[in-house]
Amino acid sequence: MHSSFIKAKIFASLALIIMTLAFTFPMITFHGTLNKIHDEKIDEISPMAVTVWNLYNQGRYKSTTTPEEAHNDLMQMIETSSEIGVASLPIWSCSLEAPNYPKEAFPDGIPVFFHFDGFSGEVHEMNTINHYVGMDPMWRGGQLEREIGIYALLALSLFMVFFILYDKKILTKAMIIPASLPILFIADYSYWLYWFGHNLHDWGAFKIKPFMPTVFGDGKIAQFTTHSYPTIGFYAILAIGILSLLAILAKNKAMKESGQ
Repeated sequence: MHSSFIKAKIFASLALIIMTLAFTFPMITFHGTLNKIHDEKIDEISPMAVTVWNLYNQGRYKSTTTPEEAHNDLMQMIETSSEIGVASLPIWSCSLEAPNYPKEAFPDGIPVFFHFDGFSGEVHEMNTINHYVGMDPMWRGGQLEREIGIYALLALSLFMVFFILYDKKILTKAMIIPASLPILFIADYSYWLYWFGHNLHDWGAFKIKPFMPTVFGDGKIAQFTTHSYPTIGFYAILAIGILSLLAILAKNKAMKESGQ
């Protein structure tokens, strides 16, 4: 076997492992759990979902109103009515600072984190702030993406497995999708920021002109200072993208040199 075929398989395998551990596995195991919590069907939550959430939430942001003993313990988070996010790795973070949110109480401002399958952080408080300026709650954006996200990643994983097992040109072209994940996410995130900023309602207590929220970096909205930056999940999809690109280049080289 051509050495570049082997390299392509190694690169693709590493990308698949990262995707599985960072996103696909926690998304599958935690799927539907938030709905069960909302419907008070706590006894229907699987032990696996609890274990995975507890593991993946180690070291993550917890609301200042969350009792310390409930940190990283899903069942105690439920018992204390604490705000619970999804289990998969957060991809992007956005936080707001304002005079009415003192540093002593909110050292990180009001942060929320965007995932493939939902949100985490101070989601309720952020929606309250959004309502104040006439902006829709966060759940209005990306509904289709969140609904199909788990199936899209499973399909990508299947393509990657086929890419590893078979040397077909069509599978090499399919690898362009995981290679493009960072760009696709930023494009979708930017679109929804634009949509929220340009679809303001009259019921907002504070009237502002339509605007484009800051995609990357620090910005200003009325009296709020905003911070928008990638977090650990984005670096995971960046690694997936780079490894997928390397796999494509290696396989194309091998197929060209072997006359396929």
